Amino acid sequence: MSPFPSLITALTLLVYLILTINVGRARAKYKVMPPATTGDPNFERVLRVQQNTLEQLVFFLPLLWLFSIYVDPVWGSGIGAIWLIGRIIYAWGYYQAAEKRRIGFAISSLTSMALLLGSLIGISLSLINSQF
Repeated sequence: MSPFPSLITALTLLVYLILTINVGRARAKYKVMPPATTGDPNFERVLRVQQNTLEQLVFFLPLLWLFSIYVDPVWGSGIGAIWLIGRIIYAWGYYQAAEKRRIGFAISSLTSMALLLGSLIGISLSLINSQF
């Protein structure tokens, strides 16, 4: 198996760690102490970036690996890298204004759908070829 899916997984988790650290920094900057999750809108956007990325990780990571196993690890990693770039664009935009998150969200959503569709096709073909 190619090391590329592992690399994309590690980079994805690194980006998530950075987003989590940004929440802590925003808490201090905007004086929103735990357990509060509301307050300054700038803080709320930083928190939403981290929370939405966590929500998307549950969908993305299994798809990355399913696609890589049943279709192709290099293609899966390439699509995964685009997903990761989309999440960075999403975060960068959302930190500025809620309206600026759309392009990054679209990129990551479309790449997730590509991984899902590819995984389903790859798994189906594997089942057909194994003749149960």
